[in-house]
Amino acid sequence: MKLTIVFAGLLGVFLTPALASSEINIGGNSNSGASGQQSVSVNNEHNVANVDNNNGWDSWNTLWDYNTDLAAIRLFGKKKCIVHRMNKNVMPSLQTLDTLVKEKKLQGKGPEGPPPKGLMYSVNPEEVKDLNKLGKPIANMCRGIPTYMAEEIEGASLFFTSGKCFSADILWILNISYCSSTEED
Repeated sequence: MKLTIVFAGLLGVFLTPALASSEINIGGNSNSGASGQQSVSVNNEHNVANVDNNNGWDSWNTLWDYNTDLAAIRLFGKKKCIVHRMNKNVMPSLQTLDTLVKEKKLQGKGPEGPPPKGLMYSVNPEEVKDLNKLGKPIANMCRGIPTYMAEEIEGASLFFTSGKCFSADILWILNISYCSSTEED
C-alpha cells in the first residue's frame, strides 16, 4: 500500500511539468506609452495560450484556442469581448509560443527588435447570442459581457483607418487592430 502511494506521488511530480502551463512576465511599454506588464501562459494540455496585459483602464486579456482556431480579446475598459479566427500564417503556433516562453526569448525584445507582424479586424456590430459555439475556454472568458465576432481585413482600408480602432501589441511579436464602423467603440 505504501509503495502504491509513493509511486503515485512520484508519478504526479514527474507528470506535473508536462501538463502544467508555462508562464513568462514581460514588463515594458504598453499601447498608450504608459508602463504596463504582459504575461503569457501556454497550456499544452488544453491547447490554449493566454496573454494578460495589465495597464489600468486599458487592461485586456486575450485567449488563443488552438482546438477551435479561434482567438478572443476581452477589453476590460470597454466591457466587451471580440472573437475572430486565428490567422495561422501570422500568429505563432502553440509550440512556437511555448518554446519562446520556455526559453524566455520574449524577454528583452521590444522596440529594438524586428517590427511586429500586424493584423486588422472589422468588428461585426451584431452581438453573439450563443457563446457555447465558440468553445469552452472562450465562452468562459466572455460570459456575462457583450461579445462580437470580427473578420480579418486584408491590407489597409481607408474605411477603417478613419474609424475607431483598438490596437493590442502582443509580446512584441504581433499587433492586432480591432476596428468598428459604428460610433460606439
